[in-house]
Amino acid sequence: MTSVARRFALGLVAATLSHSGATAAAQPGTPQYRPPAPSRATAPASLRERINELGRGFNGRVGIAVQSVDYGWTVGWKADEYYPQQSVSKLWVSITALDAVDKGRVSLNDRVTVSGSDLTLFHQPIAALVRKNGAYTTTLNDLMFKAITTSDNTANDKLMRSVGGAEVVRDVIGTKGLGKIRFYNGERALQSKIAGLIWTPSYSIGNAFYQARDALPYTVRKAAFDRYVSDPYDGAAPSAIANALAALKRGELLSPASTQRLLYIMSNTHTGPNRLKGGLQPGWTLSHKTGTGQILGPWQAGYNDIGILTAPDGRSYSVVVMIKLTSTPLATRMTLMNNVVRAVIAQHEASRGPTYAN
Repeated sequence: MTSVARRFALGLVAATLSHSGATAAAQPGTPQYRPPAPSRATAPASLRERINELGRGFNGRVGIAVQSVDYGWTVGWKADEYYPQQSVSKLWVSITALDAVDKGRVSLNDRVTVSGSDLTLFHQPIAALVRKNGAYTTTLNDLMFKAITTSDNTANDKLMRSVGGAEVVRDVIGTKGLGKIRFYNGERALQSKIAGLIWTPSYSIGNAFYQARDALPYTVRKAAFDRYVSDPYDGAAPSAIANALAALKRGELLSPASTQRLLYIMSNTHTGPNRLKGGLQPGWTLSHKTGTGQILGPWQAGYNDIGILTAPDGRSYSVVVMIKLTSTPLATRMTLMNNVVRAVIAQHEASRGPTYAN
């Protein structure tokens, strides 16, 4: 067990021993500001109609959710179904790590060493640093930054293991009441299962994973792919993610310092520059996380972007677009995401009065 993991385990024991007094004291992440109760707010009808129009007009299985962070109303299109998250799930790993920081179990300055045995598959820029010298020593903060901003699979899996593993991530999702959000056992296990394989360390070397996947009979691979689309192991409902993002922005999930750190990191995301971000207008900002799934034939399972959209006046919206299965061109998918953001911005700028979150 690494020193970081050992400290985390000891923290879990301490938390268990003190649980009886935990509910009476103020916990890290208690919000200093609460918006009006959602029951007092009515979702703009024009935005609801536009989101429905965009959902109906897309040639693929898409879920859309938009929530006013400040007033609590939500609009959505097929937003309560489970959709493959893919790298969107890296957000829950970072929240778990920062929750551990808030509880004193780890520090983001804790140093960890990434070795060849930690390597994963697909997108992992950190692998070049590992292979250069046989290992790469860094901090938990660096792993988090790489996992969110560049969607590095190895950085994310190492961060996950360093703060207790997949079960701890699932526990945090549950204890924070995030709803219909699943988390699987890391990128290696997830991507192998989607392809109809069982992970082996040799898959992290060169093109070994692709060769093993290509060697499977098409019927085997398609059956695995279809099972995943039908009931995604890492599935989440767009409505649940929109709720979680709004809670994050309001400071209800983490301490103020951890909340600001995560939102800052998400604002530096490099992936998906023309997904949700492509619909921004001057003065608007986006803190977001993308997710991109495997392809079989013309079909892709999982093409997503989720984030917190903030207006020049400081009011915010959580915006979630998740495509379960599609064969449409990338430009068409990006245009859909652009248009969802444009619809929110148009509503914000056109609305009047306290009924709306504008």
